[in-house]
Amino acid sequence: MSYGGWQPYVSVAQRRARAAREMKKLRKKGMDIEPIEIQGRNIAHTFWGKAWCKHLERFSDFANRLPRGRTYVRNGSVCHLAIKKGKIEAIVSGSELYKIDIHITALSSTKWKNVRKQCAGQIGSMLELLQGELSSQVMRIVTDPTKGLFPQPGDIKLHCDCPDWADMCKHVAAVLYGIGARLDERPELLFMLRKVDHEELISTELNIQTATSGKGKRRRLADQDLSKLFGIDIEDAPPPTKKRQPLQRKTAHLPIKGNFGRKAAAGKKTFIPTGAAIARLRKQFEMTRSQFADLISVSPPTVANWENKRGRLKLQKRTLEALTRAWLRK
Repeated sequence: MSYGGWQPYVSVAQRRARAAREMKKLRKKGMDIEPIEIQGRNIAHTFWGKAWCKHLERFSDFANRLPRGRTYVRNGSVCHLAIKKGKIEAIVSGSELYKIDIHITALSSTKWKNVRKQCAGQIGSMLELLQGELSSQVMRIVTDPTKGLFPQPGDIKLHCDCPDWADMCKHVAAVLYGIGARLDERPELLFMLRKVDHEELISTELNIQTATSGKGKRRRLADQDLSKLFGIDIEDAPPPTKKRQPLQRKTAHLPIKGNFGRKAAAGKKTFIPTGAAIARLRKQFEMTRSQFADLISVSPPTVANWENKRGRLKLQKRTLEALTRAWLRK
């Protein structure tokens, strides 16, 4: 029943309970639900997440409406948020469940080429890039309000199926902040959103000559960064021989509790990432979610989200490799 044309008040607890029921139904139908879960008062905690939120708040068109979404994203109303190429699809719990679609224009080839040119030789590894461990000069380049990776208001098309007449209702505002929280966990999604390849920033040479000739080498993740990411020591590749030999690696101890011997890799296959398998692996290491998250280099909410999902998980290559290495040593 409505009162004077207004919808009756629905408490946060009621919204959450109803949203949980609806999300459960969608999961049973096979939909991969990705909720936004905020830890503490700060919406974003990393370089990429904070930079996204700060960028949005620069625009006068957004400034007076964004605050309406902060409470919504903090109290868990963003039930689902998926970032894809050029768009965001989300479900937000309000007086009802509302679907939000946000379309973002691809970064122009001119801008992307300029970003790559300015960053050439200044980013040492993929880990350095994704963890935001960049020099102040590179940070200024990638977060430049007009020439960097973030979209302008004119690049963003907003839609929510709620009855609010405004383009940016509180549900859309919550989703825009939710993107910042999602970039905390997976910063590479910003590049996907703008339809560019973040690996192109990691190169030994990137100048006008190599850009036009199509030549140039792509730098791989540095060995010291692999050691940091996976907690292992890596030997240099052996000198080439007539018969190609697989890269040999040293036996090393992962920072885990317990005395776990290394299993022979010959009979092992790649770790199959399911929620149950990850939960089982974590428990075998006698780790909390926070400790396991540190081992795999992800956030604790990410581990919790994995363990609550059914079926095979779609993970980044580097994350799957980290899980596989942990699994081989359990």
